[in-house]
Amino acid sequence: MTGRGESPYRARAGRSGLSALDDALNDAIQRTGASAGGLYLWNGQRGNLGLAVLCGLPEEVVRPWLRISAAAPTPVAAAVREERLVWVGSQEDLVRDFPRAAAALPYRFALAAAPLPGRKGVRGALLLLWPASHPRSASRREQHHITAAARRIARLLDGPGPPPPVPERPRVVPVAPTGPHGVDRAAEAAADWIERLPEGALALDLQSRITFVDGTAATLLGRSAAQLLGTRPWQSLPWLETPLVEDRYRTAVMSRDPVEFTTLHPPDEWLHFQLYPDAGGISVRITPTGRPAATQQPGPQPGGRPQTGRIYQLLHLAAALTETVAVRDVAELVADQVLPAFDADALVLSTAEAGRLKITGSHGYDAATLDRLDGLPLDTGVTPAGKVLTSGIPAFFDDAEEMVRLYPGIPRISGKQAWAFLPLTISGRPVGCCILSYERPHTFTADERAVLTSLAGLIAQALDRARLHDAAHDLAHGLQQALLPHSLPDVPGLEIAARYLPAGHGMDIGGDFYDVIQLDTTTVAAVIGDVQGHNVAAAALMGQVRTAIRAAAGAPPGEVLTRTGRLLEDLDTGLLVSCLYVHFDLAHRLAILSSAGHPPPLIHRPGTRPQLVDLDPAPLLGADSDTACPVTHLDLTPGTLLALYTDGLVEKPTAGGIDPDRATLELASVLTARAGADLDTLIDALVHAPAPASPQTDDIAVLLLRI
Repeated sequence: MTGRGESPYRARAGRSGLSALDDALNDAIQRTGASAGGLYLWNGQRGNLGLAVLCGLPEEVVRPWLRISAAAPTPVAAAVREERLVWVGSQEDLVRDFPRAAAALPYRFALAAAPLPGRKGVRGALLLLWPASHPRSASRREQHHITAAARRIARLLDGPGPPPPVPERPRVVPVAPTGPHGVDRAAEAAADWIERLPEGALALDLQSRITFVDGTAATLLGRSAAQLLGTRPWQSLPWLETPLVEDRYRTAVMSRDPVEFTTLHPPDEWLHFQLYPDAGGISVRITPTGRPAATQQPGPQPGGRPQTGRIYQLLHLAAALTETVAVRDVAELVADQVLPAFDADALVLSTAEAGRLKITGSHGYDAATLDRLDGLPLDTGVTPAGKVLTSGIPAFFDDAEEMVRLYPGIPRISGKQAWAFLPLTISGRPVGCCILSYERPHTFTADERAVLTSLAGLIAQALDRARLHDAAHDLAHGLQQALLPHSLPDVPGLEIAARYLPAGHGMDIGGDFYDVIQLDTTTVAAVIGDVQGHNVAAAALMGQVRTAIRAAAGAPPGEVLTRTGRLLEDLDTGLLVSCLYVHFDLAHRLAILSSAGHPPPLIHRPGTRPQLVDLDPAPLLGADSDTACPVTHLDLTPGTLLALYTDGLVEKPTAGGIDPDRATLELASVLTARAGADLDTLIDALVHAPAPASPQTDDIAVLLLRI
C-alpha cells in the first residue's frame, strides 16, 4: 500500500527516470480531468525546455514545440520564466497572449502550463489540455489540482539518483484506462465505440491508429479489416490525404469537438465522415452520400502526408526564424524544429565562403564526418550542394542508389541513405546550403518538397541576417577585449583572477571593465565598473575612465572616484558610470573601499559564511562630482577573498526570471562550496551560477582577490 497522500506512481517498484514520469503524467491528467498533457524538462546544457513525455495527443501535432527556448513567447516558457500557473481558456485568449502559438494551433481548446518547482530551481513544466467544452476560466479548485500535480512531479524529479535525460523525441504514452483491466484491445475499442455512437463504423486511438472497423466500413473504404487495423487512415487510404481531412481530424483531436466532412473515394463514390472524439479516442461514422457543394470537394492530392499541419508548421517556423539573431540560433532552430517535422535524422547547415561550403551548424554527425564534409568545393556538377546553389533548384535523393547514379564520383562519407539539398539563396546570391539526411531510404512527397523549398527561402534570409550580426559582434567583441587588461600583475601575498563575458545577443559593445594596479610592493588598487549603454561611445568612455583611474590611483579611494567623476562631467558625454575602487594595504592587512553606485562585493573570510560588504555608495560617476565618496575599511585575515562583479552577473535571465537577491545567494553558496579552490576554477563556477535560461543580455565582469 502507498502511504497517506502519496501518489501511486511514487510507490511502484522498478519505476525510474522517464518510465516514472509516464505514470506521473497520467496521474496528473486523471486528477485534473484533462484530456491530454505533456511534461517538459529543463535542459541546462542546451538552454531550453524539451518535451520528455506526451500523453493523449499524436506527436505530429506538437512537433513545433518539441523544444522550447525559455525566452519563447509560449505558455510553457512563460510558466517557467515567471514561475506561475499560466491558464489559456480559449482560442481568443491564445491569440491575444501567445499569437505565434495560435498561428500553428487554430483550434478551440483550453490549456494550463505550470512550473515544476524543484529544490534547485524550476525543473520544467507540466502542460495540460482540455476540450473546447471546458469553461473559459479555471476554478480555484482546478488551479489547486494543477499546481499540486506539478509539485508532485517536481518531488519525483528531486528524488535520489540523477535526473532523467531529456530525449530527442518524447515518449508517447496512452492515457491510462479507468475501466477494468485485461480486456482485449479490439474489444475495448469496440465497447468505447458502442458507448459513443448509435451504430458502428470505425474507431481511432489518440495516436491516429485504427483500432476497430466493422464490415460495412471496410467495404465502403475498399480495404479489409486486416489492412486497416493498426494503420493511420492517410497511410492505408491515400485518398484521405487532403487539407480538409487533416484540418477536421486535428480539430477533433485538439478541441474534442464533433466534426464532419465529405470526401471523394475514387473513382466516383462520395463518403460522409462524422468524427466523435473523447478522452479515449475518436469514433467515426461513415455513410455514402451524393456529391457535396463546390465549397467542399476535397479530392485526392499528391503527397504522403496531410498538408494542413505543414502549413501551420511553416507559419510557426517563419515566426521563429524572425527572432533568431546569431548563426548558432538559426542552426539550433533548424535542428530542433525542422528535423523532427520532416522525420529527418541529421542536418548540415553551411555558408558559402570563397568558393567552398563552411559548416556553421550540424546535428546527427560525428566530428570525423564533419571534418571531411567541411570546406567542400562549390564546383558546378561535382557535388549536389554545388549544383543546387548554382541552379537554385533543390535536389532530393530518395535512396543512396539515386545519389550514386547521378554523382558516381562522390565518395560515401556519412553512410546516410536519403538526402534533401536545399539551396539558400537571396535574389540569386548564394548564401549557403541546408542538407537534411536520413538513416534509411525516404520518399520525398510532393508536399514535403514544396514545403522544404519554401522553408529554404526563410532559412536563407535568417542565415544571411545572422552572418551579418555575427561579423559585427565579433568586431565589437575584439574592440572590447582590446580595451581590457591583457594581463594582471603578479603581486606577492595576493591571488588575482578576472573574467569578462560579452553579452550573448546583439552586436552591442559592453561597457563593463576591470583593472588591477600595483602601486608598490605592498599596495595594490583594484577597480571594477560599468559604463551606461552598450555601444561604441560606451566602450570609448570605458577606456577613458580606466585611464583616469590609473592616473589618480594612489590617492585615497574616495578622492580617486571624485576626480574621475569630475573628468566625466568635463567630457560631457551624457553617460553615467558605476565604479568600485578598492585599495589593498597588504603590509597592514587592510582594504579601503569606495563605491559610486556599484553593486557591493562579496567577502568570504575563512570559517564564516560569505556576505555582502556593507557600503555607503556615492552617486554614479558623472551625476554629481561635488558629493564626497564615502569609504569603508575592512580587516583582511589570511585567506580572505573579495569578489567584485558587475550587475550582469546577478541579473542573468534564469528559468525563474531575473532575481538579483536569489542570484547573490547562489554566488555565496558557490563561494562556500568551493572555499580554498583555485581562483580560476572558482571564477568559472561563479560566472555560470545560476545557469542562464536564455542568452544573457548584459556583459559580465568578475574580479577575485584573495589574501
